Amino acid sequence: MNKLDMRQLYMYFSWVVSLVATLGSLYFSEIKGFIPCELCWYQRIAMYPLAFILGVATFKQEFTIKKYVLPIAIIGWCISLYHYLQQKVPGFAPLKPCVGGVPCNAEYINWFGFMTIPFLAFTAFTLIIIFMLLMKSNKK
Repeated sequence: MNKLDMRQLYMYFSWVVSLVATLGSLYFSEIKGFIPCELCWYQRIAMYPLAFILGVATFKQEFTIKKYVLPIAIIGWCISLYHYLQQKVPGFAPLKPCVGGVPCNAEYINWFGFMTIPFLAFTAFTLIIIFMLLMKSNKK
């Protein structure tokens, strides 16, 4: 495959990952009835625009989108990592953001003993970051 095809493919994969993550979070909250905690909302704030931005950029072949997507994805990645550590590491909570409502260490799902909703978000942000980094620019 030539360079253009690979870059387009990486953008397409990034968009699919963000779309699946967005639809998955909506499924958990709107269909399954899981109430998002405060950190879940912050992760959504990072993920939802990526689904739109990457979708438009993919179909317009706008490869410069990487400089806009990476900062958002990295922020979301940090939040989901912090959230996952708060769920899985006993006593880990240097900051206490969840003071009301659903506690941030609550686990609605726990597939295979380690896959929680923040882990799924962490995986999605990781994949988006990897795909964006694999997109090489045309500059030499």
